[in-house]
Amino acid sequence: MMTASGWSANQFSSLLGAYRSELGLTESAVTGLVAVYVLGLIPGLLAGGPLADRLGRRPVALTALAVNLVSTGVLMAGATATWWLLPGRLLTGVGAGALLAAGSAWVKELSAPPFAPDAGPGTAARRSGLFVSLGFASGGLASSLIAQWAPHPMVTAYLPHLVLASVAWLLAFRAPETRPDRTTGPAVPAAVPGRQRFRRVVLPLAPWVFAAPTVGFITLPGLVHGVSGWHTVYAGVATAVVPAAGLLVQPLGRRLSARHRSATGIAGLGVSAAGFVLAVPAAAAGHAVLALVAAAVLGAGYGLCLTFGLTEVAAIAPPERLAALTSRFWTAAYLGMFAPYVVTLLSGTVGTPALLGAGAVLAALTCGAVTVLGRRRP
Repeated sequence: MMTASGWSANQFSSLLGAYRSELGLTESAVTGLVAVYVLGLIPGLLAGGPLADRLGRRPVALTALAVNLVSTGVLMAGATATWWLLPGRLLTGVGAGALLAAGSAWVKELSAPPFAPDAGPGTAARRSGLFVSLGFASGGLASSLIAQWAPHPMVTAYLPHLVLASVAWLLAFRAPETRPDRTTGPAVPAAVPGRQRFRRVVLPLAPWVFAAPTVGFITLPGLVHGVSGWHTVYAGVATAVVPAAGLLVQPLGRRLSARHRSATGIAGLGVSAAGFVLAVPAAAAGHAVLALVAAAVLGAGYGLCLTFGLTEVAAIAPPERLAALTSRFWTAAYLGMFAPYVVTLLSGTVGTPALLGAGAVLAALTCGAVTVLGRRRP
């Protein structure tokens, strides 16, 4: 289910070039459709988390995946009438948001005792992010390859997600509920232990979870030269490289967290800043290889920041508040997906390289703030 959620997000991102060339959409229109996804995602997250804490993980996650399936069908209709893309992306965000909130908590609890008695420390918190990243990587690459060579690309590129999500729904239907006490009493109090650390450390870091990678696979591929006729495949490769780098740095994240609680988050912000620095000459020269290198570094920063955020939430939240606090983290993280849209809006007056340089400075400043605030004890 988590892989299907990630797949649904990036299957569209790798097709942005095709929508420009085949359907005549402008740069601001296709980037705006990415922002529409976030507008649907945030209410899905904010509603899905509390509902999963109150009603159970299983019904909310299964309903969200069903909405995710419907959204892909609506996007397929966009091949004949482009206005369908707007509700399609909005529904994709709503379904993915509720699925991330409920599914992350469900995966975490299924990956820990008593459901998984042999699970190692930290396994439960990392597993959700790993499978979302797997969906990000595979969905974008698969849809771009189909769009490059298959007939009716704006329809056929979405077929793998329909199969994946349908199979995931059938398999997850048999999974046990990890929150069987579906209370009908008063709501759980909002206060949670460690809320000061969540506000001081996790929330400032969260937007960089997706600000860095979306610049890597949305902004940079649209700036490169020398890939004439292969823009769709190149975008798909960039979409795969970013989360793949995030997966590959997971062992490093585990070693860093064993040394210091905040080390993984600090390293993720530092690596993201380095990725923005590399993106400056890549954007200025339109160099395809350098843009992929910058995208990979930005993806590594994404992997470290995501691992840190989910691990911190799992450590801070009590069981009855896990889904709600997870949804707050994902909401703050997905605010970073507005970064490519901001770059597109301001690039005409400021210039894309300058904006990417500003991103590097902001990431470095956030890294310094998290380093200082992470040392404070409430």
